[in-house]
Amino acid sequence: MQKLVHVVGAGLAGLAAAVQLQRRGAHVVLHEAAAQAGGRCRSYYDSKLGATLDTGNHMVLSGNAATLNYARAIGAADELVGPAQPEYPFVDLATRARWTVRLSPGRLPWWIFDPNARVPNTGPGDYLALAPLLFAKPGRSVAQTMRCNGPLWDRLLRPLFHAMLNVEPREASAELTGAMVREALLAGGLACRPLVARNGLGSAFVDPALRLLQHGGAAIRLGSRLDGIVFAADNRRVQALNFAAESIPLDANQAVILAVSPEIAQTLVQGLRAPTRFAATVNVHFAVEPPFGLPQVTGLLNGTAEWLFAFEGRLSVTVNGAERLLDTPHEALAATVWAEVAQAASLPVAPMPAWQVVVEKRATFAALPDQEMRRPGTRTRWNNLMLAGDWTATGLPATIEGAIRSGQKAADTLLNEPMERR
Repeated sequence: MQKLVHVVGAGLAGLAAAVQLQRRGAHVVLHEAAAQAGGRCRSYYDSKLGATLDTGNHMVLSGNAATLNYARAIGAADELVGPAQPEYPFVDLATRARWTVRLSPGRLPWWIFDPNARVPNTGPGDYLALAPLLFAKPGRSVAQTMRCNGPLWDRLLRPLFHAMLNVEPREASAELTGAMVREALLAGGLACRPLVARNGLGSAFVDPALRLLQHGGAAIRLGSRLDGIVFAADNRRVQALNFAAESIPLDANQAVILAVSPEIAQTLVQGLRAPTRFAATVNVHFAVEPPFGLPQVTGLLNGTAEWLFAFEGRLSVTVNGAERLLDTPHEALAATVWAEVAQAASLPVAPMPAWQVVVEKRATFAALPDQEMRRPGTRTRWNNLMLAGDWTATGLPATIEGAIRSGQKAADTLLNEPMERR
């Protein structure tokens, strides 16, 4: 008999779970409380700029296997674009210095022996500082694990780690940081090419998935908020799902994947342990055509802006771990950031183009050692209930790759359960 699975939450984790379930022959009912799918990874039209914006400027890597497989599965692989080579240009806004880190294509890091490819003012031996991260112990911070100073840290590692972890890297979980180093830098340059969604997150990750699900017979219910979960008397399985308009009983061949935020999950699942601290991001968008030859992604040092993204008709900046900026007036913030963008992109400071500031106060869980210890696994003690989300124990920080992996793992774990456990 075909298994029926209710996926609650249509963010990337929920969409990935639903796509994986459908590919493996299950019938899917996808519920989303909001009026649109995508969660924290979606696109929307901004009338001020007259452009489609994303909820955040997200970058994935060419070695993010789950992300790329998901994009191929939904027919959107060509929506992710980036440089042909694994290159990372940087601009120091304080000194006006510019350099590009050029990683070797293969697994052997020949680039660290090339003065024109490695970080300026570093030598091959400096890169051994990363080794302790590969053996990081749970509960320890990056600062407790490796040396966090010098040109390599200032000019490459800190900006990259800040973008990946969304918290001050010195305070971040060494275990999570080591996982990112292992999957990116140690995997070789071909796994490190930065990729962005050329037409927005909606076109790359959300809309094609919804079309695929709908074509495959999935029921998609937007504006469908789960108010409560009814657990069986023996406390072994979910018995029913209570929505505002109806209560849906679950028989022996039906199951649930809960792919909602940690705070919502904790209101629905008794005794669930989850992260309690979160980190903010700020994105500033400018309606201006990028200059010819400007890289798609540029790292900015010693300023407010941290990463500059070049899109058609728009320049966008991301600031990670941006709690310090939450009370800054948006106009003042836009003026500060534009001055930095103009310097980096060799554009005139005046007049400042039309702008928009987008603040995400709870963009990710805080990738700190104590918060990593609070992340729950995929399984719950109820046989027909699985968890998904970038805040679950994916082994990665809160990233697109982590969210998609969590959804796929929840689907596979559920469908691989032996019949006697259902």
